[in-house]
Amino acid sequence: MPSPIEFYFDFSSPYSYFGAEQIEPLATRYGRQVDFKPTLLGAVFRVSGQRPLTEIPIKGEYSRHDFARSARFAKLAFRMPDPFPISTVQAARACLVLQQERPDLATGFIHAAFRAYFAQGRNISEVEVLRQVLEESGANAGAVIEAAGQAQIKDRLKSAVEESIARGVFGAPFVFVDGEPFWGSDRLPQIERWLASGPF
Repeated sequence: MPSPIEFYFDFSSPYSYFGAEQIEPLATRYGRQVDFKPTLLGAVFRVSGQRPLTEIPIKGEYSRHDFARSARFAKLAFRMPDPFPISTVQAARACLVLQQERPDLATGFIHAAFRAYFAQGRNISEVEVLRQVLEESGANAGAVIEAAGQAQIKDRLKSAVEESIARGVFGAPFVFVDGEPFWGSDRLPQIERWLASGPF
């Protein structure tokens, strides 16, 4: 069986949202699974020296324009969230809890959290909003939030972020196909070419 597509993402990344909405149909067409891997761009940026796109002079205005245009191009609902960016630590921990305890709900939660923030303008860094999104995903929100506060999950997220940095992840989404790295949702056509005919 072909290896899964590894999809590193941050819930505060618009391009991660765009990529997450498109990667599964693409993977399915080529008989692949998607392994969703949460990371934290704040920690990544501390190592790489980068900043959120919207905080970079000149580039920030372009980025906001491109977020909206990219969403229209992909036919995805989008509205620029406020505040942006946000801390996604709690959402990432909740994701890890579900991947460990309720993998059948994990991917649905990932999509629901992205849509809540980028399509509905709901601040998923707020515990009550996160609780609502978990419930909407069919999860036992109270149990997930409680588990997300445990040392084991905190350590798992820390290890996941360290692993992503060690693998060279410097932005999101960051995708590995057969070990080949692709950065950004705009690399989906290249990913499809790779899946269809192999290395190029």
